[in-house]
Amino acid sequence: MRKLLALLLIIPFLSFGQTEKVDYKKEIKKVFKYATFYGAVNGGNSISDVDIYSITNGLETQTVVTPFDYSVTFGIRKIARMGYEPKEAFKNGTENSYSDAATIGKVNGFEFLFEADYKRQQGENYLDQHHFLRYIADDGCGNKYCWKHYILKVEYLQDGFADIEYFEASERYRYKVNNKFSFNIGAVQRLSEPYGYDPLEEWLLSNGNLHYTNLALEEGYTVEFDGQGGAEYFNPSGSVVAENTEVWEAVVMPTMLSDYTEKKRNELTNTLQHSVVIGFDYYHYSKEYWLHSWGNLMPYHYDDAGEFSYHKYNNGQWIDYSGGLIFGYKFNKHLGVFLEGKYNKYWNREWHDFSVGVNYVIF
Repeated sequence: MRKLLALLLIIPFLSFGQTEKVDYKKEIKKVFKYATFYGAVNGGNSISDVDIYSITNGLETQTVVTPFDYSVTFGIRKIARMGYEPKEAFKNGTENSYSDAATIGKVNGFEFLFEADYKRQQGENYLDQHHFLRYIADDGCGNKYCWKHYILKVEYLQDGFADIEYFEASERYRYKVNNKFSFNIGAVQRLSEPYGYDPLEEWLLSNGNLHYTNLALEEGYTVEFDGQGGAEYFNPSGSVVAENTEVWEAVVMPTMLSDYTEKKRNELTNTLQHSVVIGFDYYHYSKEYWLHSWGNLMPYHYDDAGEFSYHKYNNGQWIDYSGGLIFGYKFNKHLGVFLEGKYNKYWNREWHDFSVGVNYVIF
């Protein structure tokens, strides 16, 4: 992964040839020309306070307060703006640029994005990151089969809300049908946690139920019976967490199971998956309408027979895919419609977002 990242960083300089002296200071300045560094803090109210009433010891009221939402964003990007994208005076980190997920950008050459977003949403904290380096080679040789048409990309994605995180590197040959439409084919390497692994599977009984009490005892919980049908339950530190079975099963066990599965997942090392990828990209823009679409299909994945390989959890091959669509149409100077969205399905995990609407300008 590191070697490929280093290769992407030096590719923009390789086209000068071995016999020509390269002014690296000039070329580095060229790489970062038009790049934008941005940082922002955004915030706002979360869900309203909730009053909870109890009559156990007379009327009691407890107010559950959810702290305000906020996000802290830092990033640097150099990605050519698509024709349909508005020019912004400032970037505040809340923009949702669907085109960032496209395989191919508007221009050839070197582009990059590094963005980290730490946020609190409805009382839950998340860390989102999206970084990539992309190099698109097209020397204008005029031949659809030119081997100098290729795409190299290294990407890291962490979506805390969707609970997905992986590294991805891809090397593809690009076949240009015309200036708008192209196909690509190549290889993809992905590094991620072993999705599909279920830490609770070994604790399932033959009838499908979970042997949660034995698991809790293994994790350090203890139970003391009073000899009259009652019991007290203690956590690993010795504190009482439940004084009856109802609280033990309804409150303590869900927390224990969540902590256990997270612990077991964190103990595992990441797995490397090699796959074949086939994709396409289409881009058309005019003032009247625009269409930008892309897709990626991974129909074959190398089976290294690893203990935590995803092949083990689904009994063979599977299909991963991703894609996006950005469409806009202006019927006249007043009325227009738009549709934007992207969808991903990796390792049977899905994450997506979309936007659709109508604009009518009155003047």
